[in-house]
Amino acid sequence: MTSRLVHIPAGPSGTIRLEGMLELPQRATGVVVFAHGSGSSRHSPRNNYVALVLRDAGLGTLLIDLLTPQEDGDPETRFDIPRLTHRLLTATHWR
Repeated sequence: MTSRLVHIPAGPSGTIRLEGMLELPQRATGVVVFAHGSGSSRHSPRNNYVALVLRDAGLGTLLIDLLTPQEDGDPETRFDIPRLTHRLLTATHWR
């Protein structure tokens, strides 16, 4: 199992870094992305449990926060669907 904290560049010119935990079992057959915004975070016990079950089944997981801690405290950004969508797409294209 490979586990690492990742920082995915996002925002204008990559000025924002989205923080996430990438965990890959040996010979993973795919990766499931858990995208957190709007008050949730990658530390959610429920999502971490589901991610563990998926890893046990041979899938990798990426639990990622789509908002910085500062943005998460602002109701305007928590429900900014275009921003969250852009960041989710950025994360799914990251390598």
